[in-house]
Amino acid sequence: MAALSNIVSNVPAVILWLPVVPKVPAPAFIWLVMAMSSTFAGNFTLLGSMANLIVAERAEARGEHIGFVDYFRVGAPVAALTLTLGIATLVLVAR
Repeated sequence: MAALSNIVSNVPAVILWLPVVPKVPAPAFIWLVMAMSSTFAGNFTLLGSMANLIVAERAEARGEHIGFVDYFRVGAPVAALTLTLGIATLVLVAR
């Protein structure tokens, strides 16, 4: 979900999985994982979330450039950490 969310954005990524999730062994848990991971995955890249693009555009209008690589240097570790902690939390609490 994290990779797909960065390729097609999180809403289309979730829509693609709508017919699949009810057929997996623990659909309620998978819905939680999808909600969490599709949201946190938007932090990986500048293109991962519309909000990221809006902030970058507003910063540019004020003379501050946020490039793809600059964003990725911070976004990727933050996304990896939050996804890891989110999945661990869901495994411990939601099962």
